[in-house]
This record gives sequence, C-alpha cells and structure tokens, in this order.
Amino acid sequence: MMRHSLRPVFAAVIFFVAAQTALAQTPKTVLLQDLTWTELRDRIQAGKTTIIIPIGATEQSGPDVALGKHNARVAWLSQRIAEGLGNALVAPVIAYVPEGSYAPPTSHMRFPGTITIPDDVFEKTLESAANSFAVHGFRNIVFLGDHGGYQKDLQRVVAHLNKSWAGSATRAFVPPEYYATSSDGYAQILRQRGFRDDEIGTHAGLADTSLQLAVAPQMVRLDRLHGSAKLGPADGVYGGDPRRSSAELGRLGIDAIVSRTVDALRKDTAGR
Repeated sequence: MMRHSLRPVFAAVIFFVAAQTALAQTPKTVLLQDLTWTELRDRIQAGKTTIIIPIGATEQSGPDVALGKHNARVAWLSQRIAEGLGNALVAPVIAYVPEGSYAPPTSHMRFPGTITIPDDVFEKTLESAANSFAVHGFRNIVFLGDHGGYQKDLQRVVAHLNKSWAGSATRAFVPPEYYATSSDGYAQILRQRGFRDDEIGTHAGLADTSLQLAVAPQMVRLDRLHGSAKLGPADGVYGGDPRRSSAELGRLGIDAIVSRTVDALRKDTAGR
C-alpha cells in the first residue's frame, strides 16, 4: 500500500528533475540576445566568430502591411542565413534608420508611423555596434540591410571600419547579394513566372507583400488586400499591385535570398 502511494511522489520528482535539467541547458539558438555572456563567450571560443547585424526599418508599406515589415523580415532571414553558415550568430535588429526629412516630411515620412534618424547618427550606431563585437572576439562583422534607402550608408560604414581595422584579424562585410536578390533578383524570378513589372512594384507591391506573407503573414491584412481596389502612391504603394501576392510566391524569393547570401558569405570569409 505504501509503495503504491509513493508512485505519484516519485513521478513528480522525476518530472521536476527533468524540467530543471531542460532549463539548465544552453538554448540551441543563433540569437545573441537569447544567450548569457558566458554562453556567448564559449560559443565564440568554439568558432562562432561571425556576427550578423540585421538592419530593418520602421516605415509605411501601404495600408495592408504593418510598419515593422523590414524588421521582421531581416530578423527571419538573418536567422536562416546564420543557421546556413553554421559559424554565425545574429545581433538584435536595428530598427531606426534614415527615412528622409521630417521638416518638412518627405517620402515615407508623410505617412504616420515612419521613423527617421540622420545618416550620420545611423552610421555611428553601426560602427559602434561593430566595434563592440570586435572587442568581444568576433572576426567577421556582417551587415544585412533590408531597405534600399541606406545601402550607400552601409558601404561607407564597411569601408571606414576596414580602414580602421587594417592589420587586425577583424573585417566588415556587406554582401551585395542580400539586397540585390531581394529586389532585382526576386523581380526577375517573378517575371519568369509571368508577372508584370506593374504588379511586382518597388515598394508594397506584389514582390514586397509576397515576401512578407512568407515570413510574417500576421503582418499582412489579407481581408483588405484581396478586397480593395488597386492602390497607388497616395496609399504608399509604389509601382506595383499587391492583390495577387501569396506566401508561395514569397518563398521563392526567400529561398533565393538565403542561398545566395550564404554562398557569398562563405566565399568572403573562407579561411577566416
């Protein structure tokens, strides 16, 4: 009788020990923000010497896509790319970027929710983050920018960092394949499937919206998207028509972005 009554106790103890063991394990993640400093130190010493700095934007993308589009997309893609590389971790997303003037408001700043900062502040932020990672032992500092407006800023930052790091083991990279594939490269994939440029668009059109449906569908208002009239610049949609967007189309672009960026970074960092 006593033996039978102890079974629930033993089961509870076993469950508690198993739960504590699971909690004590280092998480299987490539996200820097989910690690402790000692876990990070150990991963760097074990060869995780590449850090990806994802750069998004907080901007309007028409009435059917949420303001954090670029932030969610670059976070998702950076994680996939880091997993593909095998020796990389991912820094927190930088969501505050240059978006034009606010006095008077220009471009996306004409729409509520867009946030802008000056180019020099943006570049200094990136340089400071990169130098922080260099101090901690990362040797390959990779910038992945999901928005077209600051690509020249990234190139200037990388050039300045590599000049200042001359003679050291640390290098900065901004692989052109990432943004080129997400823009012109993906547009070419869609053209091969019969879509026209006046559907594909350059901002918040079919291409942009399909990519978002593939990584963060909850950020797309499908009920309004498929039931609305064709949108235009006054709505924040430039050069395209998102009404035929789909996650299936988006996955074509996502797979291309990840594979081409991984291949490029492997070549850039080979032997490092």
